[in-house]
Amino acid sequence: MTIRRGETLLLTIGIPVLLLLFFSLTHVIASPPTHRVDFIAPGILALCVLSTSLVALSIATGFERSSGVLRRLHVTPLGQRRLIGAKISGVIVTEVIQVVVLALVALLIKWRPDGGFVGALDVVLALLLGSAGCAGIGLALAGRLRAEVNLAASNGLYLVLLLLSGIVVPLTSLPSAIRPVAIALPPGAMAEALHRVLGHGLAPTGGDWISLALWAVAAPLLAARTFRFD
Repeated sequence: MTIRRGETLLLTIGIPVLLLLFFSLTHVIASPPTHRVDFIAPGILALCVLSTSLVALSIATGFERSSGVLRRLHVTPLGQRRLIGAKISGVIVTEVIQVVVLALVALLIKWRPDGGFVGALDVVLALLLGSAGCAGIGLALAGRLRAEVNLAASNGLYLVLLLLSGIVVPLTSLPSAIRPVAIALPPGAMAEALHRVLGHGLAPTGGDWISLALWAVAAPLLAARTFRFD
């Protein structure tokens, strides 16, 4: 369904690829002057998870709820937890496509990721945990707010997290008081983990893993407990 919808394909593939190329080939943000793609690529991967897991999922689910689609599903054996699990799984499939496409484009513009095989495993786990955490937040918003309010809230949260999570702006460029808050949130911890592994060949910190694991469990559980079908 994602591939068949042109506007969704633009948001999930087209815009991230354009951002990757733009920020890698220009000097509009404070990133290393040489091999800029080595810093930008991990951040764009985290951006894909944030936009797809949180924003796109939340908005789509919110309008499904307002139009009565979810009310019809409520009378089936699906249930809240299966619905939430199915939506998170569908998002992960979409993100796999995004990661493959973006990685290929980044490699074509001379991206040189570090980390090796162990680093690749760390990246996969960080993306999965980040996806679950962001999707849980998005579904929690979609399950309680009216569609129009949820649309504004999701986009507003997206802009805040985009600027304050170290995705395209290094955490070192942010005020010192904001850095711990950024890493305590799933997009910030995910971006930090990807930058450490792919950019420097280092393992994610214990704080990164704790933040990602807690959000991956707590956010979907919160969504399951508070979600309303109507």
